[in-house]
Amino acid sequence: MKLVSAEEAVQVIESGARVFIHTAAAAPQRLVDAMTARAHELTNVEVVHLHTEGQAPYVRPEYAESFRTNALFVGANIRQAVADGGADYIPVFLSEIPSLFRRRVLPVNIAMVQVSPPDSHGYCSLGISVDASRAAVDMAGKVIAQINPNMPRTHGDGQIHVSEIDFAVEVDDPIPTAHPYSLGETEMAIGRHVANLIEDRSCLQMGIGAIPDAVLRSLTGHSGLGIHTEMFADGVIDLVERGVVTGEHKPIHPRMIVASFLLGSRRLYDFVDDNPMVMMRECSYTNDTALIRQIPRMVAINSAIEIDLTGQVVADSIGTRLYSGVGGQMDFIRGASLSEGGKPIIALPSVTSRGESRIVPFIKEGAGVVTTRAHVHYIVTEYGVAYLYGKNLRQRAAALIEIAHPDHRDALEQAAIERFTRLRGWGC
Repeated sequence: MKLVSAEEAVQVIESGARVFIHTAAAAPQRLVDAMTARAHELTNVEVVHLHTEGQAPYVRPEYAESFRTNALFVGANIRQAVADGGADYIPVFLSEIPSLFRRRVLPVNIAMVQVSPPDSHGYCSLGISVDASRAAVDMAGKVIAQINPNMPRTHGDGQIHVSEIDFAVEVDDPIPTAHPYSLGETEMAIGRHVANLIEDRSCLQMGIGAIPDAVLRSLTGHSGLGIHTEMFADGVIDLVERGVVTGEHKPIHPRMIVASFLLGSRRLYDFVDDNPMVMMRECSYTNDTALIRQIPRMVAINSAIEIDLTGQVVADSIGTRLYSGVGGQMDFIRGASLSEGGKPIIALPSVTSRGESRIVPFIKEGAGVVTTRAHVHYIVTEYGVAYLYGKNLRQRAAALIEIAHPDHRDALEQAAIERFTRLRGWGC
């Protein structure tokens, strides 16, 4: 491992290279900035990453000849560039992203990551972001690491020996944080409905956001819960400290919280630091449907942008405008549905911030269906739970209208009547 400055480290990047950037809050901002500063020297560098926190200066229009982003998930920092055509998006299940690197579908020339300082045995840690970053490091021609004492050391797949690092840059920068969301009555009502579906001894998958936070806050009366998820945030800590999350009934990695990446406050990062209860694994493992289905009472809690009256779930786009990505929703929805006693749940507010219904007669033109109507079981809004499994299209429409916002139910019912002919008893 060669210790150099950020400016020296990125000299290894050549025109035409494919550069992977570490995920979420682990994105190495010093290296990103140093790479972008070389824009006048580089052409046709492909930047590949999932969601990243912090700035993404390489997507600025003035660098269009130097860098082209091929995103595996569309975060806020590149959303406008994707909309304007200045960056691209690859739709792919989170579970399959490591195979894009390992099978050299996307050969990685340079992996830029952020790691903890090496321990006495020479091992650094990918810390709060293992996901597909492990595979990128394994397959990269060169690895550039930003070594940061603020990066937690986590157990699992994220261990990297210094011999695997070609160039190292020492920094002492804060890791980006995301604080708990403000929860209103809508979110808390959804949280309570979801919590009522969750049995004691269940195992949970959830993401980050107001609804997952509301669900976690509503689970304080439960017992024996486990966590097997692609990511988690601060809300899990309170349940661990209350003795609600113990993991003792999990047949796979009992008494352990299994995840692939994290995003939260410094409290979360301190909680996972050298904590043997937390196991960070590659997302090809955490999101493997064949593994998820082996966990009894697996509950997958995911969200959506809109859902049509037949149960089609749009989660990555608003019409043609890409908003996020496929992510791990289908990995866990399918795995939970195959789990003994499992429950795949899609939870969302009934209306947008503009008052438009999220339950719609037809999905917007150009929108992508992430979870098909054949995979959907439970849909939850603040108005209740619609159980769609085994229901025909007309029965689904009736169930979804019951949990739509009251202001939109008449219009939705009229749309259903127009769509489904032979109307007699269409809701029965």
